[in-house]
Amino acid sequence: MSWQQVSLEVAPEHSDGVEAVMEALGAISITLADAADAPLLEPAPGEQPLWPRVEVTALFDAEADLADLPAALHRSIGGPDPPRVTLTLLADQPWERAWLDDFQAMRFGDDLWIVPSGCAAPDPDAINLHFDPGLAFGTGTHPTTALCLNWLAATPPVGQRVIDYGCGSGVLAVAALRLGAREVVAVDNDPQALVASEANAERNGVSDGLTLLHADEPMPAAASLVVANIVSGVLIANAGRLAGLVERPGGRLILAGVLGDQVAGVEEAFGPAFMFHREPGPEGWFRLDGRAV
Repeated sequence: MSWQQVSLEVAPEHSDGVEAVMEALGAISITLADAADAPLLEPAPGEQPLWPRVEVTALFDAEADLADLPAALHRSIGGPDPPRVTLTLLADQPWERAWLDDFQAMRFGDDLWIVPSGCAAPDPDAINLHFDPGLAFGTGTHPTTALCLNWLAATPPVGQRVIDYGCGSGVLAVAALRLGAREVVAVDNDPQALVASEANAERNGVSDGLTLLHADEPMPAAASLVVANIVSGVLIANAGRLAGLVERPGGRLILAGVLGDQVAGVEEAFGPAFMFHREPGPEGWFRLDGRAV
């Protein structure tokens, strides 16, 4: 079996109309992606922003009649000139496997690995976390997640109670449990993240130590270690809440998702209650290692 793939670049205000045209002509799937190298970081709850330029890609059956597609798109978008549409014929393949083939085992510290399905563990005696890409953020591939995993690998939370605030896929929560934490409370405002975290904890045999909590629920008691891998705006907005989750004195607060020009603002939001060490990472990201005073 083969497929027809149609793609074009549009302004964000035209994306809904283009999607409607694709759906009316029988699109099997429609994907929106960044067309201008302007990544979106984590939005505030309720926000659904798009990139400055959006690439819309639709997949159609090989027999679909797309003769009317250019004219229909032109009517939807408007303007003097028809949009530039790319049509590609695709042979069928196991798409899930093709995606996973690009996701290789990754090492953090001396003996912590993330190993995807179908990939042999490079070191069977190491601590191997089994994760695949999914709907929730966080599989170790992003620099901020890697910064946190490297910290956990170097500073195993043996016997500690840990809070993972903004848990995403649960990778940091699962890593903490596999590294000896006695309990991890995973918090997120996205129900999908909580579902993914629970599934990944079960897959890695640590679900008994995991407690799931929606961010709208009452917060748990303070913990000796709080990890928050979320963008700087959310860290600043929740500074009071996060600070209150850390045991005093001596509790640790690990913050990631902070770019270089955002470091000072994040540290200022937490005030003199924490002493921070700045750890630089790839692509301009920083990890802030805090200790309550």
